[in-house]
Amino acid sequence: MTRSMKEKVIFLAVFLFLWAILLPAQGQKTSKELFEYINEARKLGLNDAQIQKNAVGAGWDQATIDQTYAIVRLLNKESMNAAEAARLRPFQSLPEGYRIGAGDHLQIVVWKEPEASVPDVVVRVDGKITMPLVKEVQVAGLTPSQLEAHLAERFGKLIDEPDVTVIPKMIQSMRIYLVGAVKKEGPIAMTGPMTVLQAITEGGGVTDYAKKKKIYILRNDSGRQVRLPFDYHAVLRGEKIEQNILLRPEDTIVVPN
Repeated sequence: MTRSMKEKVIFLAVFLFLWAILLPAQGQKTSKELFEYINEARKLGLNDAQIQKNAVGAGWDQATIDQTYAIVRLLNKESMNAAEAARLRPFQSLPEGYRIGAGDHLQIVVWKEPEASVPDVVVRVDGKITMPLVKEVQVAGLTPSQLEAHLAERFGKLIDEPDVTVIPKMIQSMRIYLVGAVKKEGPIAMTGPMTVLQAITEGGGVTDYAKKKKIYILRNDSGRQVRLPFDYHAVLRGEKIEQNILLRPEDTIVVPN
């Protein structure tokens, strides 16, 4: 390392030290300042344990540190921005036709705005979430992309050109139903893409009395109920694979006796 480079590193180290010491005295202990401090400290080669220890000493509370780090880890990827994260969404395992519903856990990131971001928020029974700056937001019934556009519009009144990414962390609002000659009737949570065979397996399989060639799926398609056949024996033999369709929320699999 050259002398000038050493001097630069020493200067930045001193700068970060003074920054950490002076911020509490000025009352500036926000998530946004911490976000900037973390990024600068990482550039100097400090590890996260050192950074967090310094942050505590500088006066940031642990909750702010944990939340800010959750945003830093998501944003860095290493340095994936929100637009790139959105482009990767098709590779995430979301059920077909997924729309946000009550009980779902969402991660919402506003790029370069940690104070507006939330690492985990649960959709309430009224279909709303509470966000920093914009307060209550109706989200139930929207796709993640639609919610991104809606939040970008809301934040746009307060932030210059907000870049928003919505990532479903846990899906608890979507169900399919098993009825008839299966070992475990009732609803099954859809936490990702699920085929008919996977759903039947999730229900413990069919009983000895099941009419395996007569199974069908009831689906509401634009207000019209349709009936889709499923030949259990044929699919297990590798035939009629096209019948092993991806299920949609509220589908009902009927296994006749």
